Amino acid sequence: YRGYNVYDLIHGLEQENRFGFEEIGYLLMCGKLPSRRQLAEFQHTIGLERALPDNFTEDMIMRAPSRDIMNKLASATLALYSYDANPDETTVENIMRQGISLMAKFPVIISHAYQAKRRYFDNDSMFLHVPDPNRSTAENILHLIRPTGEFNDDEAKLLDRCLILHAEHGGGNNSSFTVRVTSSSGTDTYSAISAAIGSLKGPKHGGANHKVMEMLGYIMEGVKDHSDDTEIAAFLRRILRKEAGDGSGLIYGMGHAVYTKSDPRAVILRRNAEHLAVEKGFEDEFRVLCAVERLGPDAVREVKGTKDVCANVDLFSGLIYNMLGISEDIYTPLFAIARVPGWCAHRVEEVIFANRIIRPAYKYLGVRQKYKPIEER
Repeated sequence: YRGYNVYDLIHGLEQENRFGFEEIGYLLMCGKLPSRRQLAEFQHTIGLERALPDNFTEDMIMRAPSRDIMNKLASATLALYSYDANPDETTVENIMRQGISLMAKFPVIISHAYQAKRRYFDNDSMFLHVPDPNRSTAENILHLIRPTGEFNDDEAKLLDRCLILHAEHGGGNNSSFTVRVTSSSGTDTYSAISAAIGSLKGPKHGGANHKVMEMLGYIMEGVKDHSDDTEIAAFLRRILRKEAGDGSGLIYGMGHAVYTKSDPRAVILRRNAEHLAVEKGFEDEFRVLCAVERLGPDAVREVKGTKDVCANVDLFSGLIYNMLGISEDIYTPLFAIARVPGWCAHRVEEVIFANRIIRPAYKYLGVRQKYKPIEER
């Protein structure tokens, strides 16, 4: 992140026992770590921006609820364009203003969209909490989505670390590249971020942690002894051969386009998740995922004959959200909340420094044909 090792950033926050997502957001968007005064001003601004426009929830969320929270988040993001007095200006100052506003509002939009989904599609009770401008993003998320609005500090700090680790991953990942492509055309911030949300929704990108939890269910059911590495390894080979799991032949949470030896995000999440697994009674599930991390690479090499692979960030994030009592409906939307500062940093960089439309060249590889009158076809 802007030249800082993510291990060092997380370690510093843990040493000082602080929430850090807002600070990392400042780093990504502004290019440097904030002073105490700058951080306080940034947090204050985010707090003020959390409130949605008047009647926004009623008009834009409740009147057209969605089964998928990511789709509602995308449409709500586009709708915010109409409430912005200066939506199209592409100066650094204006993009930053809009980015901070979206960073603040996403948790509220997602929680309200989730409640609407519960009410209209799950026939369940709906509850809406008011965001607290004085709390961190992680605290607000737990406050907004839980029926009682209650949580403890350890839970919020763990969620905060998840947000930090998902905040950015270079410009080559699909959603960040989507931001760059759309931004290069000169479009507005709301359109660019909405397009990125659409990209992130895909199960090959932001939806992967949901698939990990589905796979974990298959393993827990299909393996009799969850402490037996031999049995787990055999089941993983069955998954790879499309004989078990969802039939895709994929071990979800394993493999990455960049990392082959170790994904630092997975290492940090595993370390932070262990104590919560013990506390919440998820030790068995946690041990199985650790076994997948340990045994998966050999299984992939044996069955697929491919290069080295390692666990990625998705292997443990889904279990963490589950242990925090977070519905799977919100797994990928949480990823979107985390990615806003990274997306905005890429947008600023593309608009200000590149200033040239991204237009890949494609070559037609089909057969050249001559036109035939319709009577001869």
